[in-house]
Amino acid sequence: MVDLTDYLWIAWLVFILVCVIIELLTLDFTFLMIAVGSVAGLGANLLGWPWWVQILFAAAVSVLLLLLIRPVLLRLIARDSADVPPSNVAALIGMGGRVASTVAELGGLVKLDNGETWTARLAPDYARHTVDPGDRVLVFAIDGSTAVVVPAERT
Repeated sequence: MVDLTDYLWIAWLVFILVCVIIELLTLDFTFLMIAVGSVAGLGANLLGWPWWVQILFAAAVSVLLLLLIRPVLLRLIARDSADVPPSNVAALIGMGGRVASTVAELGGLVKLDNGETWTARLAPDYARHTVDPGDRVLVFAIDGSTAVVVPAERT
């Protein structure tokens, strides 16, 4: 009769592979810690420990890694992401530009410092004014596909 515990190392390898694949899909470090704990279980198997000790050892190592290493890795990632400058529409707020076509309450065109040309209208505080071509403006907000601007001299 075949003793299935002789082939337990195959189950450990499959479990490690499944955990790594799930980790690649979630990127949360949870399944990575479980996979590393399972490597400890595989090592216990190779040392000839009983199957129940292998499972307990793998579980203990996984829990320790989840409690001690995972929070450190998550903090490192969160700290690195805080240094990322704003992008897309958020990067336009506060950007300067020059008026390409007279900007008034109802609209106009502005060429921003990044080279993009946007439809623009004046902010509500400046609604009764007009800004002539060539004048400097600052982007106050983005409303859909329209840049809400204020004259640069008055800010």
